Amino acid sequence: MLFTLPGERGLIQAALLPGSGTPRVKPVPRPPTIEIMAVTALGEYLRARRAQVQPADAGIASYGVRRVAGLRREEVATLAGISVDYYVRLEQGRERGPSGQVLDPLAKVLRLDDDARLHLHRIAGLTPAAARPNAPEQVDPQLRQLIGMWPQNPAIVLGRAYDVLAANRLGYALFPGFEQRPNLLMQIFLDPGAESFYPDWEQVARYTVAGLRLLEGGTPHDQRIREVVEELSRHNPRFAEFWQQHEARAQRMRSKRFHHPEVGDLTLQINAFDVRSSPGQELVVYHAEPGTRSAEALALLGKLAAADAPAGDHR
Repeated sequence: MLFTLPGERGLIQAALLPGSGTPRVKPVPRPPTIEIMAVTALGEYLRARRAQVQPADAGIASYGVRRVAGLRREEVATLAGISVDYYVRLEQGRERGPSGQVLDPLAKVLRLDDDARLHLHRIAGLTPAAARPNAPEQVDPQLRQLIGMWPQNPAIVLGRAYDVLAANRLGYALFPGFEQRPNLLMQIFLDPGAESFYPDWEQVARYTVAGLRLLEGGTPHDQRIREVVEELSRHNPRFAEFWQQHEARAQRMRSKRFHHPEVGDLTLQINAFDVRSSPGQELVVYHAEPGTRSAEALALLGKLAAADAPAGDHR
């Protein structure tokens, strides 16, 4: 006779041998199971940022070889003053409603700056996300006209996913690839000449990816951002590497160096402005310091662009 009983480690089967009152016991094989962990943006972010904080930076003495990069979960929890179990649930996606009183100490332990802290609160659902976009982005005609009135300053208008929505003549001349590949990230990561064009390519790339990560946290359902991330992740492992580090930053580089194919090296200052009439859009304007070699190169580029412009083109 075969019957099943509960045991300490699962079910067991007991067979009563003929002529014996002693059952023969064997464990019942467990059916194969798949453990599904609820992956959340918050959990991914906490894990990525925890891995980037060295124990010494958090005041933790480290002895011997550590098996994890950065801080351990229990170290983060202890330093933030929360239970280890609760923190583990946050990383695993089993706890989805942390309060600001929980997130702020975590931000301090993870050494997050203001932009990264804002991103943390956004993906935890503590700040309202932007409305789901339901129409293609367009540039206000008055803004397009305005940037066309700046012949000495390259100017571009960027959308939520860093699509180049508009530029003036000097803007297109500075970034010659934009007319063929009208996306800043695509140009940085997929243009074969990008690393030559940007002498500080890695810094430019990291800043731009961090900016996109912050935008993604504010508009988590934006299909265009998702498309850009998926395409770049498929075609460029460096983008995938930077994206997985979960850096989130709004601040742009204050200046940027270029090696332009027509006018050579130039360094330009950067000013960026939010477009209030179209939330998510950004106006970026470049200028050179007067009297510098860069100012001469930019002036020459303007003359070349004007000479090459077709008749009637007043961008």
